[in-house]
Amino acid sequence: MYRRGFLGRLAATAAAGVAGLTPLRLEGQPRPEPTTGADASFETWLNRINGKHKMIFDAPEPNSGMPVVWPRVWLNGNNENYGTKDADNSAVIVLRHAAIPIAMHDALWAKYKLGEVFNIKDGDAPAVRNVFAKVLPLPLPGTGIEALLATGAQVGCCNVALSVYSGVVAQKMGMDAAAVKADWVAGLLPGVQVVPSGVLAVARAQEKGCGYCFAG
Repeated sequence: MYRRGFLGRLAATAAAGVAGLTPLRLEGQPRPEPTTGADASFETWLNRINGKHKMIFDAPEPNSGMPVVWPRVWLNGNNENYGTKDADNSAVIVLRHAAIPIAMHDALWAKYKLGEVFNIKDGDAPAVRNVFAKVLPLPLPGTGIEALLATGAQVGCCNVALSVYSGVVAQKMGMDAAAVKADWVAGLLPGVQVVPSGVLAVARAQEKGCGYCFAG
């Protein structure tokens, strides 16, 4: 249902002149006007992709937490086989489409019932907390989005998906769409970058030399 809602909302927004898809900055500062028209904070984020080894993890779905497991497996593989440390490598995780709740604080999960919206369970019930934030119950230390961010992984969250899904949820809850989106952006975990779109971020990361891993 929400996938159909995503496409319907995207079409409606396009017809309205894509006014609702303007990227919001995490810092909440006025947008500068670079001469190229590119989002300066996004370009800065891309320019941090300069590790010895580079990989983009493309996550359009939560996929039982694989978007926060496979980057850890990749980092460990480099460290154990090539003598690197996490900080020597560029693990880039792009959360787009239905994977965007992975980037959000627990408070948003509870307030907007994101487990129900995105069909993510915590045990047998819809999750009311970010079950991917902390280390997962696996024999693999260092998983979870917070641990990955702390070791230097770069995480991007799709602005298009933020716009569309927040609009769908706002309509369902009888709330203002712009206010809900602003709340979602403000409630992203520290270090997460809002990217213009997930597909653009995936493409640009590969232009920066990243290999590609489908994580969702």
